[in-house]
Amino acid sequence: MTSVVLAGGGTAGHTSPLIATAKALQELEPGVELVCIGTAKGLETRVIPEAGLKLELITPVPLPRTLNADLVKLPYTLTRSVLEARKVLKRAKADVLVGFGGYVSIPAYLAARLARVPVVVHEANKLPGIANKIGAKFAAFTGITFRETQLPGSTLVGMPIKRSITSPQLAPEQARAEFGLDPNRRTLLVSGGSQGAVRINEAVAAARDDLLAAGIQILHVLGPKNFDDAVHTVVTHASGAQYRPVAFVSDMAVAYTAADLMIGRAGAGTVHETAVSGLPVIFVPLPWGNGEQGKNAAELVAAGAGVLVPDGEISGARLGGVVIEILQDPERLAQMSATCRSMYPADAADTLAAAVLKAV
Repeated sequence: MTSVVLAGGGTAGHTSPLIATAKALQELEPGVELVCIGTAKGLETRVIPEAGLKLELITPVPLPRTLNADLVKLPYTLTRSVLEARKVLKRAKADVLVGFGGYVSIPAYLAARLARVPVVVHEANKLPGIANKIGAKFAAFTGITFRETQLPGSTLVGMPIKRSITSPQLAPEQARAEFGLDPNRRTLLVSGGSQGAVRINEAVAAARDDLLAAGIQILHVLGPKNFDDAVHTVVTHASGAQYRPVAFVSDMAVAYTAADLMIGRAGAGTVHETAVSGLPVIFVPLPWGNGEQGKNAAELVAAGAGVLVPDGEISGARLGGVVIEILQDPERLAQMSATCRSMYPADAADTLAAAVLKAV
């Protein structure tokens, strides 16, 4: 039986394609042995066990951009993490390692190289991170999500997405009812990703009354760190529209199905999951790094399937105006949704899983 070790963590941008690929591997080869590698700092400590997958933790290896204590300790920390990852590979009797980027992937790639275990890399973003740049140098297969991504020997596969998103089981009316919303009312979903986004949350709070007055109901995923039971309560407007705040949604497939339009960041996972779901998004890219998130959303925005509002320009008035303009134009909304569905492959998890087994 094939033994596969999967490395990735930190945010949903790494854990979601990892889980989707793991599930595709289980379908492709029933009985396949799977072990995941993560760190104690990331989202993986919760979502990977919830997905029924075994998780082993190693020491995180932050890569500091400036001269500080982490940089001084880097050789020791990296050596320790590589040895820990190698032990995981040995215990699992790994036939192949699949890496999805992030801090955990560098030691995993190096450990696999030392142990002569084949490596498969998946890069979610247009601009690859340093971990995957390293892994791709000796990978048996490198899958990319965007055509523009520059990695040696790469193959375009798309973003691995779980079945509940690519093949939703609920109708929109049923999905809205799951959240206690009106099944037949236009619905706005707001989510800043797995950790939430304070800037988006503040702008939506400022726009809330105008949106509710327009008859638009709101499902607002604030993020666990931003949610306060005493402050974030359900509000029902005289129009009948409801504002329903939640800390976290365990299955975003249901939220995507419930919504007609979304406000969110532009992580690669969000961009592809919403596109495959046919859900138009008002993207507010995170203004960090090398502009990766803005680049992730660029194709959809250029095709008219999404709208981009720079983080520095968001306000209640700006977001509220764009939301109302789109949701009050059914023809535009329908065209945006259809364009979304046509943009990216929905079978990337199966393609990557097949490549993993071939690498063995």
